[in-house]
Amino acid sequence: MQPPISTRLKKTSVVSDNFKNCEPDISTYPLLRAFQSVYFHPLSKTPGPKLWAYSRLPFIIGFIRGLIRGIVVQDIQRLHLRYGPMVRIAPDEVTFAQPEAWTDILRADFPKDPRWWAGEPGRESVLAPTFTTHALKGQEPILQQYVNLLIERLRNLANQESAINIAAWCNYTTFDIFGDLGYGEKAACFGSAARFYPLIELVLTKCIPTSLREEYDNHRKLIADKVQRRLNLEQERLPLDTINATFLELTTGGSETTATVLSGTLNYLVNNRDKLSILEQEIRDLEESGLSLSTLQDLPYLNAVLKEGLRLCPPVPWILSRRVPDGGAHVCGTWLPAGIAVSIQAYSMSRNSNYFHDASSFVPKRWLPKVLKVPSSPFSKDRREAVQPFSVGPYSCIGQHLAWAEMRLILAKLGRS
Repeated sequence: MQPPISTRLKKTSVVSDNFKNCEPDISTYPLLRAFQSVYFHPLSKTPGPKLWAYSRLPFIIGFIRGLIRGIVVQDIQRLHLRYGPMVRIAPDEVTFAQPEAWTDILRADFPKDPRWWAGEPGRESVLAPTFTTHALKGQEPILQQYVNLLIERLRNLANQESAINIAAWCNYTTFDIFGDLGYGEKAACFGSAARFYPLIELVLTKCIPTSLREEYDNHRKLIADKVQRRLNLEQERLPLDTINATFLELTTGGSETTATVLSGTLNYLVNNRDKLSILEQEIRDLEESGLSLSTLQDLPYLNAVLKEGLRLCPPVPWILSRRVPDGGAHVCGTWLPAGIAVSIQAYSMSRNSNYFHDASSFVPKRWLPKVLKVPSSPFSKDRREAVQPFSVGPYSCIGQHLAWAEMRLILAKLGRS
C-alpha cells in the first residue's frame, strides 16, 4: 500500500531540495579553470611559474612593476635562467630565448597579437625606398650637420666642466628634440596590459589627464608637420594618414632605440679603456675627410664595437607577441596549437652563456672577421645569429641603414674628438 499523497509530495520536495544543493557553486569555476589550465591545457607541459599558467594577472602585475622599476627584461631573464629557453608566462602565451625563434615566429603567417599591437599602422613597407642605402647617401650632409652640432655642444659642456648626460644628448641628435617620450612609452605599455581586461582599459582611458592628451596630440601634429616638409612626389601618392601614423611610430622607435644602443655602448667603452683605445686608434688613423658614411662602413673594429653594443644593449629587448596561425605550428621544435601568443626575448638570448662565450662581458673582438676564421678561438662557436637587433623577414626594420649610419658617425666623431 502506497503512503499518502501528502507524504509522497513531501519526500519529493526533500529530494528536489537536495538536488538544488548539489548544483555547482559558481565560485568553484575559477578553481576548475585553474586546474584545467595548469594540468590539461595544451601548454601544461611547458615550463614556467604555475601561478602564471593559471591567470594572466600575475604576469600583468609583474610586468607593470618591472616597467616602473626599469627591470622588466631582467625579471624575464631570471625566469629563463630558472625554467629554460621556453617559458609559459600566461595561460595562452609562451616566450622564447632561442635563436631559432627569429625565423620560426617572425613569419608572414604569424599575425601580430592585437592586444599588444593595437593601433599599429602596419604600412612601414610602403616607405622602404626612403630608407635605402642609396637614399641615405643623399642625406649624408644632414647627418653630418647634426653630429657636428652634437660634438660642438659636448665640447662646450666639457670646457665648462659640467656633468654630461650622454644618453640625453644622443637622443637630441637622433630625435631632433621631439619632446619628452616618457609618457608615450609607459602609457603604451599600460594600455597594452589593460587590453587584457577591457573594463580596466575603459577606466584608465577616462582617467588620462587632459594635459597629457594635449601633449600627445601636439606630438602627433609635430610629426605630421615634419612629414609634410619631407614628402616627395612619389610619397604623395600614399594616403597622408598612413604616412603620418607610420612616421609617428618611426620617429619614436627609430630614434630612441638608436640613442639607447649608443649610450649603452659608450658606457661599456669608458669602463673598458683597452677597447676604447683600440677604437680611438682605428678612427684616428683616418683623415678627417675619411669620416664619411661609406668609409666608416668598412672599419672592422668600429663595427665590432657596435655589434657587441647591440648584443648587450638590444634596442628592442622584448619582441612583442605574434599568434600561432590556424592549424598550429612548430616553434623551436615544439608544436603549439593555433591562437597561442609567442614572443621573443632578445635580451635574455644575447646574454645566454650557452650561445656566447663570456656572454656577460663586453668583447667586441668576437665579431672581428679575422677572429671568426680561427676555429680554435673561444668565440668560434658563438651563436651570432641569435643577435637580430633589427628583426628578420617581413618584420625587419626599414630604418636599419639609417640607424647604422647614425651609430657609426656619432661613435667615430666622439672617438676622434
